[in-house]
Formats: sequence, C-alpha cells, structure tokens
Amino acid sequence: MKFLSLQPFVPSGSNFVSSKQLFLELGFKANWDAGDYVGFERDGCKFILQKYDSKDFAENFMISVAITNADEFWNEVNEKQLPKKFGIRIKAPTQQSYGKEVNIIDVAGVCWHFVEQDS
Repeated sequence: MKFLSLQPFVPSGSNFVSSKQLFLELGFKANWDAGDYVGFERDGCKFILQKYDSKDFAENFMISVAITNADEFWNEVNEKQLPKKFGIRIKAPTQQSYGKEVNIIDVAGVCWHFVEQDS
C-alpha cells in the first residue's frame, strides 16, 4: 500500500465565484464541479476549492506549490493583472534558503507559496 496524492480543501472565502475564476486564470483546470466543491488541477498539482468562508481559518492556511520558474510565474500573474482583477496580494520573487518564491494571498486570505525548484 502506498499514498498516491494529497488534495487539500482550500476555503473560497465569501466570494466563491471570484475565487473559482482566480484559479482558472492562474491556469488551473476544473476537473469536476459539485456545486460547493470544485476539483482543480494544473500540471498534476491538485486541490479542492470549497465554498467555505472562515477568515480566521483562511488567514492561517498556507499551501506550498513547487514551480519551475518563479520569475515567469510572477510575470504571468502580473501580465493578466490578477491583483487588480481579484484584489489579491502578490509579492515579487524573493530568494529564500529553500528556493526563489512568489507569495500570493488569494481571495479568501490563503497564502500560496509558489517556490521555484529544479524540475
């Protein structure tokens, strides 16, 4: 027996529709939609967006996503003007001891760490 995947349930915040749209614009595909839950995937990275609004929970929830190029990701997000469209916060690529990282605070307040790693 072995574990095959990990798919966290991510809270949407008060605006479920806007949250869904943000992840579509970030390049995730909705594999399935069950109304209050949507299964998203991009390049094998999966999570479940849940229609759930708890500010305290969301602001203390973090997810780390390994990516191949932090600068390219940063440019992609800014070219699409996602901070302006969705009111999200994004921090420019910063070198950390574990890799170059771009942070996004999403619609709900969840902190996403997009960390550059060798492919």
